[in-house]
Amino acid sequence: MESKESIIRAMEQSGKPMKGSEIADASGVDKKDVDKLIKKLVAEGKIDSPVRCYYAIVK
Repeated sequence: MESKESIIRAMEQSGKPMKGSEIADASGVDKKDVDKLIKKLVAEGKIDSPVRCYYAIVK
């Protein structure tokens, strides 16, 4: 899915944990879609939440 790739790319470029709204701004994906995709990416083990409301790529 293209949106998942956009989210992961934006997070990789940032290099630091990001809020959902920051991910939406950086990736160009709608905030509501980002929220849904974050849940899927967390379930897949691709990202995690090191601090409440922030998300980072799992390395």
